[in-house]
Amino acid sequence: MNDNALQAIVSCRHLNKQYGQGEMAVHALQDVDLDIRAGEFVSLSGPSGSGKTTLLNHLGGLDRPTSGEVTVAGHRLSELDKGELADLRLNKIGFVFQAFNLIPVLSAYENVEFILQLQGEHARQRRARSGEMLAEVGLQGLGERRPGQLSGGQQQRVAIARAMASTPAIVFADEPTANLDTAAMDELLALMSRLNKSRGMTFCIASHDPRVIEYTLRQVRMRDGRIEVDERA
Repeated sequence: MNDNALQAIVSCRHLNKQYGQGEMAVHALQDVDLDIRAGEFVSLSGPSGSGKTTLLNHLGGLDRPTSGEVTVAGHRLSELDKGELADLRLNKIGFVFQAFNLIPVLSAYENVEFILQLQGEHARQRRARSGEMLAEVGLQGLGERRPGQLSGGQQQRVAIARAMASTPAIVFADEPTANLDTAAMDELLALMSRLNKSRGMTFCIASHDPRVIEYTLRQVRMRDGRIEVDERA
């Protein structure tokens, strides 16, 4: 294993994903190698069907490759059983999705606390940490509101606060601005950029939106399941 892989928070080697067999086979990922280090702000981009979301899902342990290896925080995912993989996602990986994925009957506080509860944090520490994270994303005073009482941009901020609460090694975001208007998108991108700079949070964002890509400091562009360009701003 090379030095880059040893220092990376997330890495993959010779990653392949095939759906179907024979003439109907779709090669979603083809021999992909990638390393992401602590503090990077990375975008995965490319046209529809390029493999960016598939790669994101594999790096986050949400899907298993046909062949190849993914390593997260020193753990080879192929060596983990379902329970161990779930624990790794809980403790080392944060996820932000375009659909927000908040629990509608829970308040903003409770949505953020939910991850901490799964981690076994005591109630007082959970509430303090949730309040800290909501303040960090600009939602102080809104913790008692349920998702339906928040705007789309505010809901996505809750999702980011939830992802941050467990202090993950990396946050994966899949089209996080897709359901936001331009103003909310700009605010969200500025927030993630600030968190990257001030807290050293590592982000990997899958998006086809050029405005999102321009915000990131490293752009990985994909086509036909392969990395076509990997460059730093």
